Amino acid sequence: MNVLDLSEQEIIRRNSLEQLRQTGIDPYPAAEYVVDGYSDEIKASFKDDAAPPRQVTIAGRIMSRRIMGKASFMELQDTAGRIQVYITRGDICPDENDTGLYNVVFKKLLDIGDFVGIKGFVFRTQMGEISVHAQELTLLSKALRPLPVVKEKDGVVYDGLSDPELRYRQRYVDLIVNNGVKDIFLKRTKIFNSMRAFFNENGYIEVDTPVLQTIPGGATARPFITHHNALDMPLYLRIANELYLKRLIVGGFEGVYEFSRNFRNEGMDRTHNPEFTCMEIYVAYKDYRWMMRFTEQLLERICMDVLGGTKVKIGDTEIDFKPPYRRVSILDAIKENTGVDITGMDETALRAVCRQLGVAQDETMGKGKLIDALFGEKCEHTCIQPTFIIDYPVEMSPLTKRHRVHPELTERFELMVNGKEVANAYSELNDPIDQRQRFEEQLRLSEKGDDEAMYIDEDFLRALEYGMPPTSGMGIGMDRLTMFLTGRESIQEVLLFPQMRPEKSVSQTT
Repeated sequence: MNVLDLSEQEIIRRNSLEQLRQTGIDPYPAAEYVVDGYSDEIKASFKDDAAPPRQVTIAGRIMSRRIMGKASFMELQDTAGRIQVYITRGDICPDENDTGLYNVVFKKLLDIGDFVGIKGFVFRTQMGEISVHAQELTLLSKALRPLPVVKEKDGVVYDGLSDPELRYRQRYVDLIVNNGVKDIFLKRTKIFNSMRAFFNENGYIEVDTPVLQTIPGGATARPFITHHNALDMPLYLRIANELYLKRLIVGGFEGVYEFSRNFRNEGMDRTHNPEFTCMEIYVAYKDYRWMMRFTEQLLERICMDVLGGTKVKIGDTEIDFKPPYRRVSILDAIKENTGVDITGMDETALRAVCRQLGVAQDETMGKGKLIDALFGEKCEHTCIQPTFIIDYPVEMSPLTKRHRVHPELTERFELMVNGKEVANAYSELNDPIDQRQRFEEQLRLSEKGDDEAMYIDEDFLRALEYGMPPTSGMGIGMDRLTMFLTGRESIQEVLLFPQMRPEKSVSQTT
């Protein structure tokens, strides 16, 4: 890095780095540093009458310092929180003078952001704060960039890292300085673990399926395309793992699930990222009615495990995941919200309804996409509490079994929460002849210009011809579910590293 590109603070820190080396201190030591205590546990277990006082070894990042002559205080941030450390020259450098290590190293060459290890005993200060009295200090890592200055008073944070774009680009800094960010991702892990435990308890098997696929299937979406040099052939990043999981049901698994990383070459907004995590589960001998009940049980279990209850606040709205959830057909939902009954309408009539209601449409859109546009524009935002939208027209659901009573519809549901889809499920289509016809219809849509239409997957059709038992499958958008259960309104808040446009220049956090 050119020194001209460095800030004054960065130059000072690099000079401190060299001075540390000149004193014989390695600013990046390789030796293991064994920790036996963490801030939250130390505070929770402290007893004023403990005799002798508890000895601890802690490590973390310096977040603030108050130097007061021969005695100083620092705030140390470890993986569990923050704790105050009390340091005196007499304890860590008992034989030194004013030019010794305490005055030269600790007071002048250590900075906020540096990692240090502390060995000492736990006590309560005269101000009543549980702290660690340092008897030994070890530099573990020197920070060459200063952290944003964050001030807190009466629980209110001032001058924090608040610019969303900078927070998402430099998540490592966001995690350091902004309280609560780390908790979002700890809760995300708990959501995954709770869901996995629920499936495992029911006897379902976690599997892995290909990310690179010769045909992007299982959803209507625009794929990312890459090239395999050795095979000299195009490959696609998966848009869904559905067709591979259903191959496993054909092969004899009764219940399989996967947390898959999917990729869709589409727009980005507050609820969409081109790379996202989806859980899909398929269970033989079940239908979509069973899956609705199963979904209610699943979400209630996750809420209890992660939140300790079924209610969560998103903005000013309280969402309750306590079953049962409302069930309404997509056609009835459109009628409720527009006053128009589109049952039995052909493509021409649907286009007229879209024009009448001011819903955007174009010539590439078939019946399925026209109905989807009507629902998305006029109905979706009204589904605040968990709601199953059910019984979609065949044209909207090329992988779904026809309805047992109304053959123009399918046995499908989408779970809507806070105006957004969080789950999509079917009674799976297992008739290979019907499935081929549905794929061929998708091909016709593709020829009309629909770049999200499905491909014909001949190997999947061959698998169905070997016979697939009645099956129900469901996909849950894990990022959206995490949004809802952490009360966040943007998907970028629950992705550690969301997709961003390239930086025009390297952003500084000073």
